[in-house]
Amino acid sequence: MRYMFLTSGAEAGLIPPQAMIDEIEELTEREIAAGRMLARGGLMPTAMGSARLESRRGKLKLTDGPFAETKEVLGGFAIFEFETREEALASLQSFMELHREHWPEWEGVCEMRPMFGFGATKAAVAG
Repeated sequence: MRYMFLTSGAEAGLIPPQAMIDEIEELTEREIAAGRMLARGGLMPTAMGSARLESRRGKLKLTDGPFAETKEVLGGFAIFEFETREEALASLQSFMELHREHWPEWEGVCEMRPMFGFGATKAAVAG
């Protein structure tokens, strides 16, 4: 089943420690080589060209960033293919352990969401 991991936290302009970045790169290489990680990406701060397009009551409204009212922002994503939910949870735990170990002052969350469509399993759709 395919899962997307979505990492979010406060946008304070903090840069992750190099040791954590290095370990995440090693983790990424292993997961890609094993065929589990299908895609990943980090997101720039909202001050660097972000925009939102909202649909409300049949009208669209464009708002340029940064978004001061936002307490947490999406910082990155990864898409994985795992055999079981337990395997996905173990990977999620491992990823967040890197944050705890190398960047304890960071406060955030990594949400794991099953995916459907684009080659995801039918079980995910039936869900």
